[in-house]
Amino acid sequence: MLVEKLLLHVLIILSPILIYSIIYENHGYKDKIYLFGMFQAVAGFLCMAFPYPAYGLFWDLRYIPLAIAFLYCGFGWGMLTFLSILLARLMLGGDAILFGMVSVTLSSLGALALSRWFWRFKPKQRIILTAAIGFWPALVQFCILFTYLILNNVSFKRDYRLFGLILVFILIELVAITLAAKLNEILIEKKLLQREIQRAEKLNTLSEMAASIAHEVRNPLTVVKGFLQLMQQNKDKQSGEYLPLVLSELGRAEGIINDYLNFAKPQFDKVEVVNLKESVSDVVTLLEPLALKQNVKLKGEILVEPFLHTDKNQLKQALINLIKNAIEATESGGYVHTKLYDDGYKAVITIQDNGKGMTKEQLSRIGTLFYSTKEKGTGVGTTVSVRIIEAMNGTITFSSKINEGTKVTIKLPKVEIVKPK
Repeated sequence: MLVEKLLLHVLIILSPILIYSIIYENHGYKDKIYLFGMFQAVAGFLCMAFPYPAYGLFWDLRYIPLAIAFLYCGFGWGMLTFLSILLARLMLGGDAILFGMVSVTLSSLGALALSRWFWRFKPKQRIILTAAIGFWPALVQFCILFTYLILNNVSFKRDYRLFGLILVFILIELVAITLAAKLNEILIEKKLLQREIQRAEKLNTLSEMAASIAHEVRNPLTVVKGFLQLMQQNKDKQSGEYLPLVLSELGRAEGIINDYLNFAKPQFDKVEVVNLKESVSDVVTLLEPLALKQNVKLKGEILVEPFLHTDKNQLKQALINLIKNAIEATESGGYVHTKLYDDGYKAVITIQDNGKGMTKEQLSRIGTLFYSTKEKGTGVGTTVSVRIIEAMNGTITFSSKINEGTKVTIKLPKVEIVKPK
């Protein structure tokens, strides 16, 4: 029976996803993607090993592992699955072997064409696209089927059994490929959620520790600073020579403590409607002397004038930290380009430099407390900036290549301001 065979194929197709999720419980989805790709190649081969023969052709769900491999594992593993299916088809032989080869080749084109842009879509969109891809091999296979029957003078005008097979095949194939895509997305979401929970637990622990230390240390620093300011007013010249240095160091220590407090929980003391154009322009102007000192060209390109509902000082602090990092990471003669534009939904700020760049390992650790690519850096500034942006319900991403530079992309929610006429 066709249904029994196809249900067996559904089990074969879903098995790699279930096995993969059990074996690599503590790994990310893409950490061992080569194993998942190999599983798809085996699944494609097994589907071909247990086909349902009818009308001179073999009916099976080989195209589902093929599509899953191309979309979720990449071109290399998609090609491996393609070759394993071709090998299985050669081993089966038969009069329609040429039609089988053509069918497999044409069926792989849909998933191959989409694979390049597949990960740009959201999870629900990926499921829909994967299900839509299931129509393509079905269409190819039935074109091949009718061509084969016509060339072999087989009459199928009154053969209702053939049309029944076609309907059953389409239904089971669409259900199977949609279910496979859904399970894949659940697995991916589960891995992302596990990492987010682990990150949240670490941040919570560090936040509590940072808040405790900051509150204990900041108060005596403030008292000492106040007394030194009083002493500075004294006419004793000998003590006056050292007091500016002491005050400067205390101010720096107080700034570090404030950074820890911001890391623990960004304090939005004055939330108001902020003109992002003005804020970005002010920060670029403020950091121009530092860029000139480093012989780095700092350029600001402002294309829109969006408004945010946030704390202006905290926003500026985040931008100062990020642009300052870009300037310090850029060698003499380089550039830092800050751009403000609108993507249609949110205000977007990009900070692009052509500095030394970072490796994938360094990039994955950016925003982690106490991690910095600078020799004397603590990583607190970048971490605080990330926390501030996230507290504003924004997102921040980093991309980088060695010797090509780094790009920071910040997306912030806008508020609509009705200007008086």
